[in-house]
Formats: sequence, C-alpha cells, structure tokens
Amino acid sequence: MSDLSQNGLPGGEKTLNGTPAPLARQDSDYLRLLGESVRSARTHKGMTRKMLAANSGVSERFLAQLENGTGNASILVLRQIAEALDLPVETLLPDGNARSSDLLAATELLRSLSDLELARAHESLRAQFHLATGQREHRIALIGLRGAGKSSVGAALAKALEVPFFELDRLIEQESGVSLSMIFDMYGQNEFRRYERRCLESLLSRHQRFVLATGGSLVSEAATYDRLLAACYTIWLRATPQEHMSRVVAQGDMRPMAHNPQAMSDLERILEERNHLYAKADAIVNTSGRSIEEVTQQCLASVSVREPVRS
Repeated sequence: MSDLSQNGLPGGEKTLNGTPAPLARQDSDYLRLLGESVRSARTHKGMTRKMLAANSGVSERFLAQLENGTGNASILVLRQIAEALDLPVETLLPDGNARSSDLLAATELLRSLSDLELARAHESLRAQFHLATGQREHRIALIGLRGAGKSSVGAALAKALEVPFFELDRLIEQESGVSLSMIFDMYGQNEFRRYERRCLESLLSRHQRFVLATGGSLVSEAATYDRLLAACYTIWLRATPQEHMSRVVAQGDMRPMAHNPQAMSDLERILEERNHLYAKADAIVNTSGRSIEEVTQQCLASVSVREPVRS
C-alpha cells in the first residue's frame, strides 16, 4: 500500500522525471467526493475554512486542496478534521454513491436528540428497515451493574439453552493479555472501549448462538451498546443498589467500600444515571430476593416467547 502524506502525494509513485504520477481515474473521483464531503460538513457546521484550519491544526492551504479534490489526506489528518467538526471520521468518507450529505444530515439530526428521543428513533429505524437480525433470539446478552448476577445467571442460562457462555470482560483480558485494571492504568478508558468493541465484534462474527455477560458500563458507550442491541436479545438483570453492593462484598471483593464512605451513594447515582440506558433492553428481570434458578427460568420464559418482559 502506498504511503499517503498530508500533501496528497502517494509515496513511491513517481514519473521518470521525478514528479508525482497522475492518480488513476477512480482515485481522482474518490478524492473529489471526499473533498465535497469535507466541504459539505464544514458549511453545514457554519465554519469558514480559516476556522476549520484553526480548530483542526491542518493548514488552510491544504484544506483548500482537499476540498477541491487534489489533496490526499492521511487517516490521521482526516481524524483531526473530523474532531474539529465534532463528527465521526467515517461520516467524511464517501461511499461512492453520493450519500454523504444525507448521511451527514441524518447523523446531525440524531446527535441533536435527547437520550429518550434517540432510543425511540433507534427502535423506529430497526422496525422500519428490518434491521434486527433473525439471529438475535439465539444470542442472549445480559446487562446490568456489577453484582446483578450476570455471571451466575448467564452460566445457568447457557447450560439450559445448550449454548456457549462468555464474559466480555474475560474476552478483553484474553485479547489484551493483561487484566482490566492494567488496561485502564496503562492505556486509559479509550483503549478499553476499543478492546470492548473489538471483542464484541469478534464474538458476533464467530458464534451464531451464545449467552454473553457484559460489563456494567458497556451501556455508556453508545455505538457499542447499539451494536449489542441490534445483534443480541438483551436482558437487564435489575437489583436494588443495596443488593448490588452486598453481592459484590459477599464475593470477597471489598474494593467498593475501601476508603470510600460514599460508596453506596456513588452506586445509587451510577444506577440512576444508567437506568434509561439499561431500560432499552428487550426484557427486564428483577433479581432482588430471587434465586439463580428463579431468575434463569424467567429469562428462559422471556427468550421463548420473544416478547418484552418487565418484572
């Protein structure tokens, strides 16, 4: 693959006199579409080229070249531009059939919605365009705060359904070769999120049937959570904050309480903040005061009828 530089010259491709070789027609067309996409995004944001240059750190001259189809930007430069526009970098990439402006407008509209409106829009789109796959009922994902019983119930549910059981956090540790705490300490939350999404995609590509226990904070990462909702039948295992805490402590983990007298109020706040996200699940099963067997049976009932369950 050619080494692409910000000035737009494909590395290593020269004519005999040392000047850059002309781009192939399809490459020129792609650069033109890319330039139109960047210009459309910039004008949609109400930004001048000078403003975009100042915010992105990319020279105004190169932005002009990029927008007129002669600048060949590296992916890192495109990321700078996308971040300055407050857009995902993929929205700038043309797909070859002039959908970029429509995609941009749709993305902007969705980003302006409240969490509740976004949830409704998501469900509406899935119903309208049949985005839910026929495999969802064979892929069961359990969500909820730590201490909800996802591992215990997940293992029992997988055994009853005779399918493999996976814990996403364990898959992340296997992929990275280090513990979750080390990932956060060494690389930070962003790298953890990348591992999380990569491991989920890998699992979906390799297995048609499974039960998956997810991390409690996955629902806070919108793109990954949307992917989970679209690909899996999702069950929220719900419990009171007191039960969440007592179960974690009963497992021998005293970290939630260590040197933190506000641990319970922090847990209550986190649960309150995530309630509307967890509530997007296909089914909600209350685990408070119930045995693993009782919760597993209710999950099985939910999966068998494929209808929303709220308990």
